[in-house]
Formats: sequence, C-alpha cells, structure tokens
Amino acid sequence: MRQGNTILAMPEGEGWGASLELELRQQEGRTVLCRNRHHGPLMVQRPFYPQGEMGCHLYILHPPGGVVAGDCLKVSVSLGKDAQALLTTPAAGKLYRSHGPQALVEQNLAVATGAVLEWLPLETIIYDQARAHLRTRVDLAQGAAFLGWEMVCLGLPAAGQAFRAGQVRQDLEVWREGQPLLLERGRYQGGSPALAAPWGLGGFLVSGTMLATGGNAEVLAQVRAAVAAAGLPGRFAATLVSGLLACRYLGWEAEAARGCFLRTWEVLRPAVAGQAACPPRVWGQ
Repeated sequence: MRQGNTILAMPEGEGWGASLELELRQQEGRTVLCRNRHHGPLMVQRPFYPQGEMGCHLYILHPPGGVVAGDCLKVSVSLGKDAQALLTTPAAGKLYRSHGPQALVEQNLAVATGAVLEWLPLETIIYDQARAHLRTRVDLAQGAAFLGWEMVCLGLPAAGQAFRAGQVRQDLEVWREGQPLLLERGRYQGGSPALAAPWGLGGFLVSGTMLATGGNAEVLAQVRAAVAAAGLPGRFAATLVSGLLACRYLGWEAEAARGCFLRTWEVLRPAVAGQAACPPRVWGQ
C-alpha cells in the first residue's frame, strides 16, 4: 500500500489490518490536512470547505464496507491549535458475524487549545453472531471544543435478522487535560435478557449517544424543544454532566436516531463551532 512516497506492507495473520493517521493545523486562517497516512483499506478523500477555509470536512472511507473476524481498524485524528474539522463517513459501518477472533475498531481523537472537532460517523450495524470491540477516546486540551455522536443498530430487523448471538463491547471516553469527563462501557450480548429488560435496552434495537462541550441550561432547553418539535419515534433525553451536554437515543430505526441527533446538531453547532449547521454533501441532503 502506497503512503505518499512510502509503500507499507500489510501485516500478516488472520483478519485485515488498517490504520489512518490524520493531523490538521491552522495555517494563515485555513485548516489544512498536513498529515494523511493510511495503511490498508482505510483512507480519506481530499478536504472539502463548504463554509470557507477555516473549517474543513473529511470523509473517512473503508472500501471493504464492513468488519469481519480478526479485522483491526484504527483511526487517529489530531487537531492543532485553533484548527476546525468535521469528520464523517459516507455509509454505515458494519460488524459482520464471526466464528473466529474478535475484531477491533478504535478511534483516538486529540483536540488542542482553541480547536474544534466534530466527529459525526453514520451508525454501526451489528450483525447476528458478530464479535467486536468498539473503542473511542477523545482527549481535549484546555479550551478545546468537541461535538460528536455514536449510534449502534442491533441486527437487521427489516430482514428478519435479530441479534441472537455474539458479543460486542463499546467503550466511549472523553478526557480533558488528563482528567476524565465521561467514561462509558457498553456490552451487547446476543440473545441476552438485558436487551429486552426495562433496566436494559427495553427491546429497542437502536441506541445512540451524542456529546458536546460548552453546554448550558439555555442550550439544553433549546435542544429538548427542537427534538420534541420534530416528533420522531423513539426516546430521546438530554442532560448536563461533567461539563458536557449528553444526549441519548433509544428506538427502532437508525433514520430516526439520525434525525434526533441532526436536530440537536443544528442547535449546538453555532455554540460549539461558531457556524450554522452545514450537512456534509456525502450525507445526500
């Protein structure tokens, strides 16, 4: 695999290894992608600037389209001082069934002082008998801003494929200056009573978490009102915790989850990123 002027060999062993290292910096009022190193089938297109040169949009591409037994995908994103970027994906991620080793999908996001990172990937679909570990860690410097979400769909109910077996772990962490703001651990066991129990997922198949720095009571009220006015199916809640505005969704359709979070994003983006919401064109809106 060619990396600029370097050709990297794929690692040997079961599964497919892939990594992506991105570094963005502000140079003369423009956020530029100054490092783009990929190994295996994980890459980005060129930066897009739909609202001027200060903030750029990047689309993370995974040509195989899904993760299978033993795959290891790692994404590392670093934003320098005052840089601003939005990262998303053109399609949902997929965790396919595995009768072998566990797969790993890991994201490490570092945001420097004055920088703004929006992490907005589309949902991850967990197929029956999948075995995987999803890990996301966000490290914020003092004065750094973050707005991001993660969504998970269990099975393919429209195709009659429930999540009856398999196991997926989901870890989500946000740190500021080495201190934890949020540490979450999720465990999805196929066929487990917890998936249907009221104290668990309550029978809902789609779950999501959205987090933003800089929340306050006024913005929280605006978020709740915007989502309520949309009238989308499922359950949505928002609260303030440890300096973060945290939103949760439970429902049956990924489209409804995206709808709730998009309306939240429309409220939060001016406060967090200083710009009106501008959906990436790869979303097809």
